[in-house]
Amino acid sequence: MRSILYIIAVILVIGWLIGAFAYSATGIIHVLLVLAIVSFLVGFIRRGKV
Repeated sequence: MRSILYIIAVILVIGWLIGAFAYSATGIIHVLLVLAIVSFLVGFIRRGKV
């Protein structure tokens, strides 16, 4: 389960970087960044409780 969260987070960060440099759509780029950060945090929290 933890690896799935990291894969999702990496995909979202890559999508955010592509959007930030290739397009000027501001709303969706920031949503992707927030989702990636939340995925990382959830992974760290779950790993600490094991």
